[in-house]
Amino acid sequence: MQWIEVFLEVDGEAAEAVADVLRRYGHQGVLIEQTGFSSEVWPDETPPADRLIVHAYFPDNEHAEATRQQLREALWQMSRLYPIPEPGFNRIDDEDWAEAWKRHYHPLRLGRRLYIRPAWTGASDARPDDIVLVMDPGMAFGTGTHPTTQLCLIALEDLLHDRPADCVLDLGCGSGILGIAALRLGAGSVLALDTDELAVKSTRTNAQHNGVLDRITVRQGSLELARESSRAFDLLLVNILAKVIITLCDQGLGDVVTPGGRAVFSGIIQDQADDVEAALRGAGLKPVRRRVQGDWAAIEVQKAG
Repeated sequence: MQWIEVFLEVDGEAAEAVADVLRRYGHQGVLIEQTGFSSEVWPDETPPADRLIVHAYFPDNEHAEATRQQLREALWQMSRLYPIPEPGFNRIDDEDWAEAWKRHYHPLRLGRRLYIRPAWTGASDARPDDIVLVMDPGMAFGTGTHPTTQLCLIALEDLLHDRPADCVLDLGCGSGILGIAALRLGAGSVLALDTDELAVKSTRTNAQHNGVLDRITVRQGSLELARESSRAFDLLLVNILAKVIITLCDQGLGDVVTPGGRAVFSGIIQDQADDVEAALRGAGLKPVRRRVQGDWAAIEVQKAG
């Protein structure tokens, strides 16, 4: 499969607006490059920097030319209010996109025992008691480098250390890193759901890398599919945007958690955390802890027993 890359070099002040425009048309958010450093970002995040290159990717299919024109028009409208350069476009393969991660994605240690390494590197500095997670994100979100993912993983390690989980739901699984980490930390089984077929593929690949494919079920879908399964989960993992979490709360999110079950919600900017907690309470999920890293927050909850 081929993709169209769109990219613009802008200053820090314009980055938020440009990222928001590219996010409307791009696949799995945007990629922001800063003086040789790349990191996966949610659309709400604006890195503090003078010059940034904002990238997005969309499929090179029958809709590609229309998407290209819509992007040009949206950016032209923005340029009437603030100087915006003409976007550049490249046609690339899946493998070429993945190379961008390989240049900037290195082994990472989190929490007490979690060690995340790219599938294309070794783990020479891993300790004997480390839990090594082998990840290849491909086109999916979730390498462990973003604060939202890190907050989830650290919370997950603590929660499973205190009490095991038999059945876990990873909702919006992306690369599968959270569900896979849950299994490596002792969870019994995982249902991993994502609306994006490439995320489903990435999760299956990473589950195989980590030797847990037999304990994870990966499906394309969202909350409705989880509810239709007539299953309840004693641990729920959700790393998506705050506004999506709030919407899911109105759609019966609390129903998929067992009485006394726990959940971790991330992808939340601190300013949005109070609204998310209010929605969670309305869904029958009581916030018990808020973890913070930079501008981001993760909320741990428990359902009444």
